[in-house]
Amino acid sequence: MQSQSEVIIFDGVCNLCHAAVNFVIKHDSAERFVFAPLQSNTAKRYLSKHGVTDDALDSVILIKADQCFLRSDAAIEIAKSLDAPWPLLRFIRFVPKVIRDGLYNAVAKRRYSLFGTRAICILPTEEIKQRFIED
Repeated sequence: MQSQSEVIIFDGVCNLCHAAVNFVIKHDSAERFVFAPLQSNTAKRYLSKHGVTDDALDSVILIKADQCFLRSDAAIEIAKSLDAPWPLLRFIRFVPKVIRDGLYNAVAKRRYSLFGTRAICILPTEEIKQRFIED
């Protein structure tokens, strides 16, 4: 595992999640983040280590400095490390968590029907292959 990096665990068959990963790659010029599909053995090890239960598996998950962030907290932490202007999204933290996570959960529960799925996980290009953790 690449412990020096911040690890984003994402649903590897979700089209919305793929779009989010591509967005992060495009706006992470410092290459702080590496990625692991939720379906991988690597992700399962991280989730087990951090005690993440099955009810959180519809969330993007960020592992940062041995801390685990879920749902809107993960999205905010990721945005804070992206290129400008995205760190400004940190101010969303002032919205009560119950509202932030409520909106997040509403989209997460419908992500397959709204955005579709794919049969296989993302196949990274050679330029970004090093940013994906292999099993």
